[in-house]
Amino acid sequence: MGFQINDRVRWVGKVDWELRTFHGEEYSTHRGSSYNSYLVRDEKIALIDTVWQPFAQEFIENLKQEVDLKQIDYVIANHAEIDHSGALPELMELIPGTPVYCTANGIKSLKGHYHRDWNFVPVKTGDKLSLGKRELIFVEARMLHWPDSMFSYLTEDNILFSNDAFGQHYASEFRYNDQVDQAELYQEAIKYYANILTPFSKLVEHKINEVVGFNLPLSMICPSHGIIWRENPLQIVRQYLDWAKDYRDNQVTIIYDTMWNSTRKMAEAIGQGIKSANPEAVVKLFNSARSDKNDTISEIFKSKVLLAGSPTINRGILSSLAGILEEIKGLGFKQKKAAAFGSYGWSGESVKVISEKLTGAGFELLNDGLKVLWNPDEPALEECVAFGKQLGESLKE
Repeated sequence: MGFQINDRVRWVGKVDWELRTFHGEEYSTHRGSSYNSYLVRDEKIALIDTVWQPFAQEFIENLKQEVDLKQIDYVIANHAEIDHSGALPELMELIPGTPVYCTANGIKSLKGHYHRDWNFVPVKTGDKLSLGKRELIFVEARMLHWPDSMFSYLTEDNILFSNDAFGQHYASEFRYNDQVDQAELYQEAIKYYANILTPFSKLVEHKINEVVGFNLPLSMICPSHGIIWRENPLQIVRQYLDWAKDYRDNQVTIIYDTMWNSTRKMAEAIGQGIKSANPEAVVKLFNSARSDKNDTISEIFKSKVLLAGSPTINRGILSSLAGILEEIKGLGFKQKKAAAFGSYGWSGESVKVISEKLTGAGFELLNDGLKVLWNPDEPALEECVAFGKQLGESLKE
């Protein structure tokens, strides 16, 4: 059932405790998610976003307990992706003719998804919709993270309905940021940013500065996934600005795949060398075949340096590492350095292949990489430690 945010705004979404993957199988959701929909009552009633299609019928039945559907004057579609708009077809069957406010790109996306010609009303930045005492002010947010995305700002209550921006895939019995585990909340928030919004960082920075420049008072940020920011809501805005500026901690992430543990031994020895030369640096190792891809990418996002390793197979590299390097290329990380390593038996192309993929993904190579013949013996492991020490020293610069 719904949850009262204030005397005029009610959360009418769905908490999805079972969700474990999102965007097909592309994004892991260890802590579930929520699809946040909001009902705003004034002289007029507006519904802001809906829920994912599998929960459409449940959503509509619950919504009927909150309001006579025919009393809904406006539907606001901040974003057309089906986790937000999935209940629209069933809802609009019951309230045909109700205006659907969205961007021009939103109209294209909704028609592309559902092939329906609803009573669309296109809006752009600065357009207003009067609800009575309150107004909704619309702000286009193109490519945060689709071309159709927008924010809706509710005057009087000073609430920003931000859709995907500032959200997290995080199911909780609680609705607000000050009620949940802060480490979990920020872990899910940075994961969301790293895996979804990183390619649009310059647009994120520009849009946030634009919205802040409006000097609108802000009491709450209500995203369409996860937790509502009510205590110091600008904290997540400031965090987004940090993340958008080529974010880097004092961290090295080592990702590798291994066939008979030779490359694993190299990775561990390199990590040992980094720590011995630079004890303050955070070093994290991930076997790309066994680790969650999105968690790994989140750690790469936080890092100054990425080390990637694989044995040579068929003059190439193991598929799990190739896959994550391809994803990283699409995310467009900036201002990060990298190096390659790997073991081999006879041809030894893996280091060259990885190095090419790293430069193609925009990383600055620190060196030509390191390769070791067969299973590393003590002298080879010492070489790996020395390789790590050199990298650890470079982090101090």
